[in-house]
Amino acid sequence: MNAQIERLEFSKRLQQALHNAEQSPNSPTQLAREFNVRFAGQPVTVHAARKWLQGESIPTQEKLRALAEWLDVPTDWLRFGSIDANLSKTQSSTLSSLDTKAIATLQQLDEHHKMLAHEFIRMLSRISKKK
Repeated sequence: MNAQIERLEFSKRLQQALHNAEQSPNSPTQLAREFNVRFAGQPVTVHAARKWLQGESIPTQEKLRALAEWLDVPTDWLRFGSIDANLSKTQSSTLSSLDTKAIATLQQLDEHHKMLAHEFIRMLSRISKKK
């Protein structure tokens, strides 16, 4: 995949993760502010956040990990877009066969239905945490 497409695909995943986390996917100012509150390293500028959202750059691995943790998504998914292809052996050994089947099924869906499934799972997770 060429670098420009890779950056644009990252941008789409970042915007989707922001939306799913009920953050604005269109505000570099809000992204920079919320990210910097959670990140112990060198803060990012609004300009850098805009470049992430516009698909002009991809953050460093350290910043990717912080973004993924904040947005509650796998770091590999945020960076590369794949869930199961990039699971470490430790991660995959903790998945049940039902989890693996669910991930495989999810990956077969079109983007719209994937987003609906993610929203549904997030809703169930919130309900579960409140109990």
